[in-house]
Amino acid sequence: MSVLTVLLQAAADLKPIAKMGAGLGAGIAAIGAGMGIGNIGKSALESIARQPEAVGDIRSNMIVSAALIEGVAFFAIVVCLLIVFM
Repeated sequence: MSVLTVLLQAAADLKPIAKMGAGLGAGIAAIGAGMGIGNIGKSALESIARQPEAVGDIRSNMIVSAALIEGVAFFAIVVCLLIVFM
């Protein structure tokens, strides 16, 4: 028996655990992104309340930050789904 055969057998035995981990990872990524975007919105509203003249700058920075967080969360979910279906 070669080492490759042993490794392939071990990987086949862990496939259900890997799928469960991928599902948990996708859920955690979605929850983390939601919390992050929520914190950005909260902070932006507080900043606008303190300095109403800076609405445009705060809003544009908020949208860019939210888009970056959403992109990272989307990437994490795609990686988890690839693990599930591969």
